[in-house]
Order: sequence, then C-alpha cells, then structure tokens
Amino acid sequence: MTHATKTTELIYPEGNIFSLFESAATLNAGRPFLIVDGKPLMTYSEMLADTSRAAAWLRSKGIKPGDRAIIQAHKSPVAVIFYLGCLRAGIVFIPLNTAYQASELAYFLDDAAPALLVASAGLPAESVLFAGERAILTGDLETSPWAKFDEAPPVADVGRDDPAAILYTSGTTGRSKGAVLTHGNLSSNAIVLGRAWHWQNDDVLLHALPIFHAHGLFVALHLALLHASPILFHDRFDVSAVLRDLPASTVFMGVPTFYTRLLSEPSFDESLCKGIRLFVSGSAPLLDATFTEFQQRTGHVILERYGMTEALMVTANPYDGPRIAGSVGPSLPGISVRVVAEDRQPAKPGTPGILEIKGPNLFDRYWQNPEKTAEDHTADGYFISGDIATIDDAGYVRIVGRAKDLIITGGYNVYPKEVELAIDAINGVLESAVIGVPHADFGEGIVAVVALEAGTTLQADDIAATLSAELAAFKRPKRIVIVDDLPRNAMGKVQKAELRNLHQSIFTQPVR
Repeated sequence: MTHATKTTELIYPEGNIFSLFESAATLNAGRPFLIVDGKPLMTYSEMLADTSRAAAWLRSKGIKPGDRAIIQAHKSPVAVIFYLGCLRAGIVFIPLNTAYQASELAYFLDDAAPALLVASAGLPAESVLFAGERAILTGDLETSPWAKFDEAPPVADVGRDDPAAILYTSGTTGRSKGAVLTHGNLSSNAIVLGRAWHWQNDDVLLHALPIFHAHGLFVALHLALLHASPILFHDRFDVSAVLRDLPASTVFMGVPTFYTRLLSEPSFDESLCKGIRLFVSGSAPLLDATFTEFQQRTGHVILERYGMTEALMVTANPYDGPRIAGSVGPSLPGISVRVVAEDRQPAKPGTPGILEIKGPNLFDRYWQNPEKTAEDHTADGYFISGDIATIDDAGYVRIVGRAKDLIITGGYNVYPKEVELAIDAINGVLESAVIGVPHADFGEGIVAVVALEAGTTLQADDIAATLSAELAAFKRPKRIVIVDDLPRNAMGKVQKAELRNLHQSIFTQPVR
C-alpha cells in the first residue's frame, strides 16, 4: 500500500540552509537565541556574529566548502555555534556520539577523511591519532578558537544538492555507514515540520536532546532557528531542570525515556504543562501505557512521529486530528511511503511489510559506498527502510518490527552484530548473541547471552569491564547472561526469537 501527503504550496529554497536561519535571525535580531539557567546567553543578532567568526576561523585554517569536519563534543552553546559556522561556510558537518571510544573513532576518521577534528577537552577525540587540523573546545564562548576573529565572510554559495552533513548510522555487519544529507534535505524537512506542527511566532523550545543525533540537531534546533524562537538550552536531560523550565516553554521534544522519567516525578502534573502547546516524541517507539498515562496526568496528547537518519522525519501524527497511540501517523506533506510484501507487491491495508520512503527529505547517498546506496534503493527511487510497518486506510503508519535486528535503546540505534563482535573477541568467550527486550526506562534494554569456552573462569563482570573500554555506554549490555549453549535451528542459526522470549522479563527481575 502506498500513501503520500500532497500539497502544491511547498516551495523549497535552492541554496544553503543557513540562509533561512540568517533571514529569520535578521528579522528578529534582538530576540533571545539561547537561554541557559533562565538567563539569555545570546540574541539572534549575536548568533549571526558568532557564526560569522566561526566561518572566518574555518577559512583561516584553509578548510574549504565541501571539506568535512568531525566533532565529538559535549552539548554546549559553543558546539551549536560551530555547527552553524560549518553550515555558513559550506563545510560538511559530521557529529559523533560523545560516548564513542578511541577504537571506534579511528574508523570514522579513516572513512570520512576530515580536514578538521574538533573535540571537547577530556573526550576520546581530544587525543585520538589524527594527522590533520585539530581544535579543542572548552564550552566557553569567550575562549572558543574563533573568539578573536572579526571577519564577516558571506554565507557560502552552495546548492540545495550539496552535502551539509554526514550522519553515521550502524550497519548489521558492525560497519557504520555515513548518510550524506544535503542542504535541500535539511531545509525541506524543517519547512515541512514547521507547517505540520503549526509553529508559532511566540513559541519557546525546551531543548534537552543531544545534538549529535538527527532529533536534537535537525528537528528541534532547526525548527527554532527557522522561526527565530528562543531556546531554553539544557546540556542534558535532567528531570529537575526540565520541570523547572517547562512552565516557560511552549514546545518540548523528547525520546520516550524523557516521558517515562517525567511521569515518575510526583510533582509532574497538569499545572506545569499549562503553557505547553506541543509535546513531541520520537527516536524510539512510545509505549501505549506511557501515551495514556501522560494524557491522563497532564491533559496533553503526545504527538509521536517517525524518522530515521537516512530520511529525517517521515511521518507524524497530525497536529489537528486524532493522535493514535501506537501509530506514528500519516506521511508528512510531500513525502510518499509504501509498505511492500515479500513478493514486492503493495501490502494490503493493515498487513505488515517493509516500509519504503521517497521525498525531498531522502538522503543523497552513503558516503563512499555506492554498492550499499544502490542496494537500499528501489528502481523507482524509494529507500528501503528495513522497518516492518502497516498502513491503514486512513494512511496511519504503525512500526511493528525491524527487519535488520536493530535495537533502539534510549533513542539510540544499536546493531547486535557490533556488540557481539566485541564480546566474541574476549578471551574465554565461545560465542554470544545480543538481543533487545522491553525495558521500562529505555524502551529496549540490551541483553548479551554468552556461551564460554570450556574451563574458563570468565565472569559476567569481567566481560562488562572489558566492554567499558571498547564500546560506547549506550551499546553495552545492561545484563549479561552466561549459558552453556545458545539455542539453534536445524540450519545451525542462533534462534534469537527464542532468546527474546526467554528473557522478555529480565529487567523486571532482580539481578542474581
């Protein structure tokens, strides 16, 4: 079944997405841009000046439009300015999760071949081996590398089809793929979301999401910039700080974990949310129970949407109209989605199949990987998402599974194979199987089921200690189970479905 939301009014800009932000900021020059701990840190006019200095600094380093810059940095105003400076200068921005370890960073540096590596002090990227230009961020605007620059280079003249960013997404073999997102991808999606979610001139965004992820960077931040909205800027999700700032906000975006943690607070009630116009959830499935409890507790109905790195935002429950628990809504304007059965024929309404996507939001290609790019696209230009979904007669999409064994934990994507490879490399491990099972806080929790070599004295704690130096924290198993053998089918393949059934309730049971 194919569904597309059509409109004749969508006209997308041809050039640099930063030009859109510059236009909005110029019209609202005195409006606060970032507000930290209740105090305006800078205005939109000052944002333009700081990004101009950052662009001048990049140019002084000999970094040209089209060159790539990798950043592993703590969330801070300086990191935001660096991102916007890259857009302004036409530099391809590559953000990496702050949890990545040095052994993981080496792959990204080799694959992307950046002209510049930027890191926060104390993070692995600060000291990882790199032959090119390097800069360290302290988090303080006054000590940023570009603080003393006073040049004002023009916004780089790049086209809508030129790359703006590369976001790395995990692969089933453990090899990450770099999804190349163009200025046109980013600008079209921001414009569509602003209209779909009825963004208001007086909106105030509470931003507690990370900015190395599409949700926090390309959805939340871009919508605020596109409309010159004040941003209550949080360097991380801290429930007490969020509760403090909710009354001053009109829009809040979060992953399901944010909502479960808010609901766990006795003080969280309708009075704190009376000024909120819109609650948005994404990056992982929102449990029906969370959806219902939130509505009962606050009177607000969370708007759940669906997106992925390669396609940005694809579907969303309507702003005006029924928001259905368990559904991620119809496709956004200008975007076409379809569900295809195993025989490549359109699936009937309500029948599961592979979700495929087409639209101006769709990424350009996988970086230096034309074979995978071709493999994941159909002859008529649809992207094969790998997600299993249904579409009903009204066009509402439900994500019912994942064809590629992806685990989504706390809003982050983890492919089991990468974790299994790290575990299997440990002396004393015979074989491992990594699965995701329900977790009240993270949506899915990672469980590693490990078979050991005969005679080894290896313990679960030993495996966990080794992984702490090998894998980002969000990839590490929350529970490691030692077994004699892994269950297999007649073909010798490990039966992960059986393991998932066996350990469905592991996170409601005490650790033994």
